[in-house]
Amino acid sequence: MNRSPGTMFHVNHDPGAEIHHTDPFAVPSGQRSPVRRLRGRLVAPVTLWTAPGPAGLTVSSTLVAEGEPDRLLGLVDAESDLWAAAEAAGRFAVSPLAPTHRQLADRFAGLFPSPGGLFTSGSWTDTPYGPVPTDAGGWAGCRLDTAREYGWALLVEATIETVELVDDALPLLHYRGRYHELT
Repeated sequence: MNRSPGTMFHVNHDPGAEIHHTDPFAVPSGQRSPVRRLRGRLVAPVTLWTAPGPAGLTVSSTLVAEGEPDRLLGLVDAESDLWAAAEAAGRFAVSPLAPTHRQLADRFAGLFPSPGGLFTSGSWTDTPYGPVPTDAGGWAGCRLDTAREYGWALLVEATIETVELVDDALPLLHYRGRYHELT
């Protein structure tokens, strides 16, 4: 590799930067489940779920159902700290993430180191439902209604009790194992 004098190594300063072009631990494409491949082809919003404790988890399977009452559904890991905290508190917050939150999303997904804990970096606003990123475009406060095993996840059903929208931030999207943004 050619390097200019005084350059020891290349540093990529982009949030969410990749070390590999592909996942070195991924199952070879010919051996992947067709259902998993289908799911990867469905664009999903990247959200951060948090609960008092605090605990949090990046979730890309979130659905909002408008009605009386307004509802929120999501698939979460039953063994996550987020689920234990949300179940104990009976409530949680959901924040849609923006493209500037790639590193935050990776941290709460367990893909990026978080020395000192998940909530030690960044700016947080405390709410009765859990901390939310201060720079998020908004958040919803949800009351936990029920949860049940659904596939390999836990289907969480909640009633939306409050919504705070700050601006029209563009969403961070998940598609085929990578983050994307609207252009």
